[in-house]
Amino acid sequence: MRIGIIGGGAAGLMCTATLHETHPEWEIFLIERNDGLGKKVIISGGGRCNVTTGIQDVRNVLKHYPRGSKFLTSAMYGFPPDAVYAWFEAHGVPLKTQADQRVFPVSDNGRDIVRVFDTLFQTQNVHVLLKTHVERVDKKDGQFSLFMKGREEPLMVDKLVLTTGGQAYRHTGSTGDGYAFAVSLGHTLTPLAPSLNAFFTREKWTADVSGLSFESATITAKRGKGFSFTGPFLFTHKGVSGPAVFALSSLVAFENYDKTHPLEIKIDLFPHQTFEQLRTQRNTVIEQHGHKQFKTVLALLIPKSLVEILSQQQSLPLQQPADQTNKKTRETCLAWLKAIPLTVVQRGAGDEFVTAGGMPLSEIDPSSMESKICPGLYFAGEIMDVDGYTGGFNLQASWATGRLAGSRMIKSL
Repeated sequence: MRIGIIGGGAAGLMCTATLHETHPEWEIFLIERNDGLGKKVIISGGGRCNVTTGIQDVRNVLKHYPRGSKFLTSAMYGFPPDAVYAWFEAHGVPLKTQADQRVFPVSDNGRDIVRVFDTLFQTQNVHVLLKTHVERVDKKDGQFSLFMKGREEPLMVDKLVLTTGGQAYRHTGSTGDGYAFAVSLGHTLTPLAPSLNAFFTREKWTADVSGLSFESATITAKRGKGFSFTGPFLFTHKGVSGPAVFALSSLVAFENYDKTHPLEIKIDLFPHQTFEQLRTQRNTVIEQHGHKQFKTVLALLIPKSLVEILSQQQSLPLQQPADQTNKKTRETCLAWLKAIPLTVVQRGAGDEFVTAGGMPLSEIDPSSMESKICPGLYFAGEIMDVDGYTGGFNLQASWATGRLAGSRMIKSL
């Protein structure tokens, strides 16, 4: 049996490992256009590699995929986060789970994850073809012909797995070639859009508080029916970033916004308090510190640097004693804290940055990852119309679908 796997990212690596560990006598050709495997795996999580999530309940895990959650059910139950964790530890990479439920190698080095596969594939029946560019894929008489740049004769394989990723991080080789291969074999393609990105804003004041972060805030986008997400975020030199922003960007991935048609967002710094509860808290602070300047009292609720921004943006003099500040000023401040307005004019690169959209899930069997249109063709990873929030969910989906494609291919024979 000869298996071709195009794409040496997370899904391709796990699919190859699954096939080899079960049928070491099979010939597997893992084709990668880069000079090394797992380029995107290595740089994920800032180079630390956010391997998976620490969330154990699969039903909860599936809630973290704005697209493809139902489709992923079989794959995720077959190779859930705890199984992924155990697999890497069994292969010599100690892992750790942070308080935010993100899982990393204890070494904080993504290369350790890829090194597992480099070691596994040092065998005569696994052929790792680096710096190899597949230009065309054909199928005839039940076999696939892979035409590669610089090679006269095509590589013939019995089964083909496309794990080429999306179009994010193009410098790592994710250039979308797999879409063209699938379309040439009869598939269609959904619209594509970037996801898990930061927001660049028209407002420049964010630069004055760059690096200021909040553990929990609700960010809402005013577009269509409206979208919102609650989680950590931070201000940056060009706008806002962080997990909550990345998640919201995923929800609005297919919305068009730019300088001409901006995306209006609002940030609630007190998502777990109603306006009335926040008013009560403010009043209590004023009762205790009424003789102090109002801006000093506000600095007991939010960072001092943001108080200055509030004063500037709302054109409010906040030097008077807190207990002498009029009701309108007090209420205006609270309203701003519950809905800081920002105007998003551009997408910015995020820590993971994935592609929303891809191969239509209706054309793929979720129980096997095999094409419903072209027998013997399989898909795994980001090439499909599946994407998750930041926090290890995209790598988890790639490990799980790669595992499922390999295991079901074995069972189908």
